[in-house]
Amino acid sequence: MAIPNPNPNSVLHFRLPAMPSPVSRNVAVIGAGAAGLCAALELRRDGHKVVVYEKENQIGGTWAYTPEIETDPIGLDPTRNIVQSSLYASLRTNLPREVMGFRVYPFVASRKPGRDGRRFPGHGEVLEYLRDFAEEFRLGELVRFGSEVWHVGLVEDRKWMVRSRKRSGSEGNKDDEVYDAVVVCNGHYTEPRIAEIPAEKWNNHFTTAYVASFCEMIPVLNWGTTLWKTFCITFFFQEFPELLEHKLLIQQSTVYKSPYSGFCFHFWCGFQLGLILQIVVVIGSAASADDISRDISKVAKEVHITSRSIETGRLGKLSGHDNIWLHSMINSVHKDGKVAFQDGTQVRADVILHCTGWSKWIAGVLSGRIPLPSKEEMMTDTEALYSSLEASGIPYRYTHRLGADQFEYDDWLAAKSGSPLTEEWRKEMYFAAGRRKRSMPEMRDQWDDEDLISQAYEDFKQHSNCGLRIASAP
Repeated sequence: MAIPNPNPNSVLHFRLPAMPSPVSRNVAVIGAGAAGLCAALELRRDGHKVVVYEKENQIGGTWAYTPEIETDPIGLDPTRNIVQSSLYASLRTNLPREVMGFRVYPFVASRKPGRDGRRFPGHGEVLEYLRDFAEEFRLGELVRFGSEVWHVGLVEDRKWMVRSRKRSGSEGNKDDEVYDAVVVCNGHYTEPRIAEIPAEKWNNHFTTAYVASFCEMIPVLNWGTTLWKTFCITFFFQEFPELLEHKLLIQQSTVYKSPYSGFCFHFWCGFQLGLILQIVVVIGSAASADDISRDISKVAKEVHITSRSIETGRLGKLSGHDNIWLHSMINSVHKDGKVAFQDGTQVRADVILHCTGWSKWIAGVLSGRIPLPSKEEMMTDTEALYSSLEASGIPYRYTHRLGADQFEYDDWLAAKSGSPLTEEWRKEMYFAAGRRKRSMPEMRDQWDDEDLISQAYEDFKQHSNCGLRIASAP
């Protein structure tokens, strides 16, 4: 089924008049990803003066792919060079584009050269969409690129000191400014979550690698001499010529040089090559772990997924795959490479991957149009939430994981800010995508919700008063 496209001859011009604001404030926004750009737009519309701090040299936040890796991927070194991207080269969205877009700027397929028109596009298309969004609303002029915020503190008159520095790090590139408010939009993929595994002291048996929540570039920590001498490019291409056409071998990434052999090759390709005929244990079972497990299963000998969320009835070989198994949590790891699981099974692993993992209301609050709940109300709600998490055995780190309750929360915010509630088609489409993913993981290129697509594009056409003309869904 073809995804409808906007009229290629149309010019997108959105005219959003600023709403009258009783109070205009100076506001700092930290981060120029999706949340930061949206916040900047709404704050400016409400009459506030906005400065957006972005440590990188482009917008996009977590959607700005980079092949760079951290010096300490486990995240133990506080002085490490942090890489913000949470992407891996082959990532595609696990939600359809209609669900992901901003209401004021729908995420429709573009006919610009080189764009990804798939309904579940790759990460590069999401970044291009955010660039289009920023260009349309002239948000780039608000952003200070290459400016890293390293301190925010309360000062006199209930104002906020924001201290930033240029990425060069020299003393002369530091800057201090005072704002009435600060909106933090830096995401939640900065600190990795590493599984606590009872283990003997690890040795060089393992190629230890991590796909942490903040950097899913799979940085290799421990390539042994034998691995490099045995599994070099020449060997792969001689012994497995059919893999020359394999998509995993042509993905572009950074060059990693072996300290032992002098061979250089693209990092992601090299890591995938290093997994040929290897036994891999993947910790985690969320979206990224799911995608990566299937990706590497094409070259690995065996892939064993371990997670606390895997139900007992699903343990064992994954349906539809000959070399992927599901396990309960790891019980222990041993020097000889043995990984023992709580379900009583065990394997001798070569590699262990950690895949443990990604507005309008605030503008109205700052301008005085929208009152905040009382402190007592907020504390009562917070205590009730933590009590429910504790009663359900859910760790506090999942405080912001709303799950099925997110639309109730979104609609509460919409009602408070005088915005339309979430469209019913968007909710149904979101849950339909989740059901398909659970029953058919490779579901991105087939779907059965054409009726919802039609509703979405009819809704998009309501933006025609802003100059956007959308083709009707078939």
